[in-house]
Amino acid sequence: MAGERTDEQRGESGRGSAGEDGRAHGHGAFAEWIEEQFKPSVSAMRASRMPLVWLLALITGVAGAYAILLFRMGIGLVQRVWLGSSAENIVATKAHFTHPVIVFLAPVIGGLVVGALLTWFAPRRRAEAVADVIEAEHIGRGRIGWYEGFVSAVVTIVSLGAGASAGREGPAVHIGSSIASVLGQPFAMPLASRKLLLAAGAAAAVSASFNAPIAGVVFAHEVILGHYALSAFVPTVLASVTATVITRAHLGDWPAFIIPQYHIASNWEFPAFALLGLVSGLVAVAFLLSTSTADWLARKVRLPLWLRPAAGGIIIGGMAIFIPQIIGVGYEATNLALKGRYGLEMLLVLLAAKIAATAVTLASRFGGGVFSPSLFLGVMTGGAFGLTAAHFMPELASEQGVYSLVGMGAVAGAILGAPLSTALIVFELTGDYHMTIALLLATSISSVVMQTLIGRSFFHWQLATRGLDLNEGPHRAIMRTLKVGDFMIPREKGTSTKVPEEFADRPLLRKDDTLRKALRAFGKGSYTRLAVVDRGGRLMGWADHGRAMEAFNDKLIEISVEEHK
Repeated sequence: MAGERTDEQRGESGRGSAGEDGRAHGHGAFAEWIEEQFKPSVSAMRASRMPLVWLLALITGVAGAYAILLFRMGIGLVQRVWLGSSAENIVATKAHFTHPVIVFLAPVIGGLVVGALLTWFAPRRRAEAVADVIEAEHIGRGRIGWYEGFVSAVVTIVSLGAGASAGREGPAVHIGSSIASVLGQPFAMPLASRKLLLAAGAAAAVSASFNAPIAGVVFAHEVILGHYALSAFVPTVLASVTATVITRAHLGDWPAFIIPQYHIASNWEFPAFALLGLVSGLVAVAFLLSTSTADWLARKVRLPLWLRPAAGGIIIGGMAIFIPQIIGVGYEATNLALKGRYGLEMLLVLLAAKIAATAVTLASRFGGGVFSPSLFLGVMTGGAFGLTAAHFMPELASEQGVYSLVGMGAVAGAILGAPLSTALIVFELTGDYHMTIALLLATSISSVVMQTLIGRSFFHWQLATRGLDLNEGPHRAIMRTLKVGDFMIPREKGTSTKVPEEFADRPLLRKDDTLRKALRAFGKGSYTRLAVVDRGGRLMGWADHGRAMEAFNDKLIEISVEEHK
């Protein structure tokens, strides 16, 4: 009939209606996505100033790479004065043929110069390195001043150039982070973004020092930030890759250590690598105990600061006459050990001598880090272990260099508290994935030994001596960084500046007092409110216990969000 619709017509009509409903639903879902996901994400990115952070990270990579190149050049120029060469891979050889009096006097005279620099110019009366970057990351509000970075760099240049037994990578990390911090200071950025810049500077420094961009990124997350939040990867990668490209353009695409292609002879060796991890952990423990003991003894000796480095230079110079391999960063001896050029007795002598020389260097306030010494110690440990293993298992044991490489990563990973970074450095040096598996096994065991016997890495030990124990969690850092002024209730305008009588007998607080001090004051009498005064005793406002705990909880949440976004 004319008034009836066929099934086909009804189907087409239905399909048209469904299509319109589907398009409407699609438009609604898209609008919902815009409002609930896209706009909030863009707003959060603007608030964190992420595009600016990325740009500054890129600039940090460029500036950091050139700063590290100048830093290395400066060390070489100071070294040339007494050794006649600025090359870092022939220090021990040149020192062996240099007059013993010159070898002895170089660290002594250098120590006098370092002492003068520390006394007159260094704000903290010492050179700064990785631990200071971690401190700035956790309680320094993500800032390092340019002056501190410059003075520490000069002190370290003189120290290492004069023969002090330490590394240049740790101070390089401080240089890179200070550059990043200075670049970010003119801009109003949230604390989390300033921290990311510090990490980017550290990544640039490590990658420029070792020609290892992947290790630079992981080191920044593993040691400086202490987390692997996705938001931190872009700035650290930008800085690390840029720094690597610049250094390769000037120095060539060569790793820090030139080594032969080694291969593991048999899978039956993995129990030996596990045992090497145990031995490496004990060596790392011995190094930290030696360093802490030397530091304790140095504090007991009453010497003016300007003489302390020279006194240490006397010991280092005396040792260098007989064992010149301990001078400076020790790359020459490390390379020779990786190539299997030393016998068992020499490896053990160098191991003991380097531990002693580095402990004296650091206790004497010379500038320098522990990255290179830890690699040195690891190579000697692994080489000695490999020769011993070959003696008992000549058919199964790999070459000495294999054990040297594994030991290098295992000892360094335990000392630095950076097992992944050191494993990646070795991987980028060798390109051998099979070797990395052995290294991961040894490094994990050595790190467990270090944590079991000492409880912290070298950097965390340094921070603990300053009263900052990061092993107890982020709440400890918040207790030190959150100030009364951050949560106090200001005094109303026009009201009296005199402290009311009922509060006069209670503890008084100041704006710059820490949350830790405030909570202790609240606890003395179960107070819920205390007066906040200025230096003249005039009332500035009120500290409320509830507001203090609310601010504390807000900071904990902020840190948690930062570590997971």
